[in-house]
Amino acid sequence: MRAASAQAPNAVVLIRPHHFTPNPQTAADNTFQRTTDEDVSRAAYDACTRVAEVLQREGVRVHMFEDEGYAHPDSVFPNNWFSTHAGGRIAVYPMYAENRRGERRADILEMLKSEYRVQEVIDYSGLEPDGLFLEGTGAMVLDHVSRIAYAVRSHRCDPVLVERFCTVFGYEPVVFDATDPDGVPIYHTNVMMCIGTDVALIGLDGIVGDARRAEVATRIRDTGRTIISLTPDQVAHFAGNALELRDHAGERIMVMSETAHASLTAEQLDTLAQTVRVLPIDVAPIELAGGSVRCMLAGIHLDPR
Repeated sequence: MRAASAQAPNAVVLIRPHHFTPNPQTAADNTFQRTTDEDVSRAAYDACTRVAEVLQREGVRVHMFEDEGYAHPDSVFPNNWFSTHAGGRIAVYPMYAENRRGERRADILEMLKSEYRVQEVIDYSGLEPDGLFLEGTGAMVLDHVSRIAYAVRSHRCDPVLVERFCTVFGYEPVVFDATDPDGVPIYHTNVMMCIGTDVALIGLDGIVGDARRAEVATRIRDTGRTIISLTPDQVAHFAGNALELRDHAGERIMVMSETAHASLTAEQLDTLAQTVRVLPIDVAPIELAGGSVRCMLAGIHLDPR
């Protein structure tokens, strides 16, 4: 058994939507999002059920919550509005799209307080009227071991708030600009990079500026991780939107979508297999909204009661 890692939690929060649809308020800056005239709500519901069942079979604790309303199309992505941290701390975040702000749920925070040791909840959502946004672990990809917060500057990721978060939670900010091949800014950091315990998946080609690209790569390598460099096409297929978890035996698993898995080369998969077991899950209906498996899972880095 590999040693347990602060990077790989054994529990997650998952929201199962009953009336899922891609969010029209987020389409302007989310180029990963796809419009559809089909009713995919049942397929999305089934995809969330499938994720829960697969993870539970692996021994991951899944806290499933239902969203039976119509008001919050992106409720399936809870990692954007809260994150949890060792030492019993929770952060609650300000959201860019107005119809996402109601995704914040007191019942989820109360569950965390009752099931885990929570010392403090730090709520940044009051900064929304000031036009300051930081969409959680979508906007930031956190290295919980080396205490680094990687963040792509965007409408949803204000560098001032990244600095504030890092000061309070004890991370070093690494902020950079990144775009897709058409020059459109990447809307969330976690669609282009994933930090595991021993490996990092990242679309280096999207980082703006040769010097900054080299700096980010060096920063990752200096933490001892092997970099798997993703092509723009692989990023577009959500290969960066993965999450490392721990299974029932304490072994690390890298959860990603079947879309992402199919885009990776045999060599890349072999590199991953040297440190984690790759676990692909079909979440194609959810990916219409511009996010994938990692966006669906809010990892719990808290000690259970």
